[in-house]
Amino acid sequence: MTSLLPADHRAPAAPTALREVLDHDGIRSVYQPLVELATGRLVGYEALARGPVGPLERPDHLFAAAREHGLLAELDAACRRSALRGAVGQGLVAPLTLFVNVEPEVLESAPLDDLVALAAQAPGRLRVVLEITERALTARPAELLQTVQRVRELGWGVALDDVGAESASLAFLEVVRPDVVKLDLRLVQQRPDRAVAEIMNAVNAYAERSGALLLAEGIETEQHRRAAEALGATLGQGWLFGRGTDHPAGPDAVDVAPLALATSADPVPPGPRVTPFDCLPAGTPLRRSTKRLLVQLSIQLEREARRLGDTCVVGATFQHARHFTPDTARRYAGLAAGTAFTCVLGEGLGDEPAPGLRGAPLAADDPVADEWDVTVLSPHFSAALLARDLRSGGPDGEREFNYALTYRRETVVAATRALLGRVAPRR
Repeated sequence: MTSLLPADHRAPAAPTALREVLDHDGIRSVYQPLVELATGRLVGYEALARGPVGPLERPDHLFAAAREHGLLAELDAACRRSALRGAVGQGLVAPLTLFVNVEPEVLESAPLDDLVALAAQAPGRLRVVLEITERALTARPAELLQTVQRVRELGWGVALDDVGAESASLAFLEVVRPDVVKLDLRLVQQRPDRAVAEIMNAVNAYAERSGALLLAEGIETEQHRRAAEALGATLGQGWLFGRGTDHPAGPDAVDVAPLALATSADPVPPGPRVTPFDCLPAGTPLRRSTKRLLVQLSIQLEREARRLGDTCVVGATFQHARHFTPDTARRYAGLAAGTAFTCVLGEGLGDEPAPGLRGAPLAADDPVADEWDVTVLSPHFSAALLARDLRSGGPDGEREFNYALTYRRETVVAATRALLGRVAPRR
């Protein structure tokens, strides 16, 4: 990954040990089984990276060193190659499914071509699910959505990892649309409380709407397994079923339960020219109004977002930076502090137009520059104000727009994705 720091402030050269690991294919993969909880049958494996025996063998040490020395992209690519090469060599093909991780910081430099080429070498079809975390969306929204779209085009699946570790992960379920939701290990290992109930309300609502599968991590005891089933998980992973191994059993040696990934394709794939207003279904009744009413409707949606708090994603467009007034900046700085993710877009806006607020400058020819949009999305609420400028002229407050106020969840999700797909990485 290209450093974003000036040349004279970049990280120091990598230590010899880490450089040798990368130069001599010192990364290996072990494979931890994933099982069907009701029957104990194997459904697949998660590929886990390991370094050579010594101080860099543990993955946390390995990745910490790579981050410190600016080699995260190179290490991440090496881990993916190792995961697929090992799976091909071990014959971990369909009906088994292979789960592979990708680090969020390197999405823009993690092309899928190398994975596709390695998968093609398998003697049978290699079923792949790419694992991401909510950190990927907060750090690199546009790249993540592009990666997810490419994964779907390949016929592979997507898993959202560590759901429940942070409230923000609940907000992004509908944005990422994972086929598999991996529940953080604390959900099965700790006593049920209000936080667990909130998480499971959101997760089960998403699973019911989408058909996504729930997989519980960290199952180490029979009690953990029962807790996972009580939470709605049908799949499990943990030491009760096996640790990572160099010699995983292939589909000919064990009873396999094939995964049925049911999440549908994105109804409106994010693209550089798709706007939130474009996401309105054909035939949606449009109203005509001045900007004065739109401002008040926007503020009302902002109130809803503040009420929803840290399980909410907010996106807004203001056409041009001059419309993002100091009062508006204060309101949106507050939203950014109190929600999972808030972004604003407009011609002339910077990457951080208010403290903690993500911004995205719009090109003058971007069709979103003609729109006034506000989207609010959370596990149990969705609303969007989607308006297009009629260029009627006159005083700013009297400018007229065609608009729709919608609570249709599919429309709000698509409109939110259209906005997030334009947000550059956080620097």
